Amino acid sequence: MWANRDKSHLAVTPAHAQAMPAVSAENPALPQTGGMRQNVTPVIPLAGQESVWEYPRPPRVEASRERIRIVLGGELIVDTTDSVRVLETSHPPVYYLPRQAFSPGVLEAAAGSSYCEFKGTASFLNVRAGGSVAERAAWFYPTPTAGFEILADRVAVYPGRMDRCEVDGERVRPQAGSLYGGWITDRVVGPFKGGPETQGW
Repeated sequence: MWANRDKSHLAVTPAHAQAMPAVSAENPALPQTGGMRQNVTPVIPLAGQESVWEYPRPPRVEASRERIRIVLGGELIVDTTDSVRVLETSHPPVYYLPRQAFSPGVLEAAAGSSYCEFKGTASFLNVRAGGSVAERAAWFYPTPTAGFEILADRVAVYPGRMDRCEVDGERVRPQAGSLYGGWITDRVVGPFKGGPETQGW
């Protein structure tokens, strides 16, 4: 169970603690955040867990030393303890990993781009390993906007497009919805934005 895991490397910073009112039995419903409608009842986190409804908007970025492993085509393509989490209201974290943490030749330039109002313009990458090709399954920000410079030279992947993604040995569940790349683990509780019923969150 999550409560019994070693969490010494997951310390919450004071900035995180002050980002929003904590979800608790005494405060189960949070105020509106960043102009978003909140017609949901957040899950009350257990000790050591985080509620995605305590994450801010605009999102916060924070370094993490969790062990990240990614497998595609039966091959281990990432094994690193150097990651950055992007934390945004209602979304599970997105993990950004150093480009050099990927095995050589795994990442290939792909057509197309997308725009984030906070982080800027992202470029897509194909991920190739073990005879498998996950097209446009990864992305990066060539020139992140002010406040998100730490994402430069880092790459995020859609966990549902990989064979398996792990955080500290726990298998990741992908965030619902084709537009989102959040990583769901026992560390975070929702409900999570993603499905059609969450439009407007």
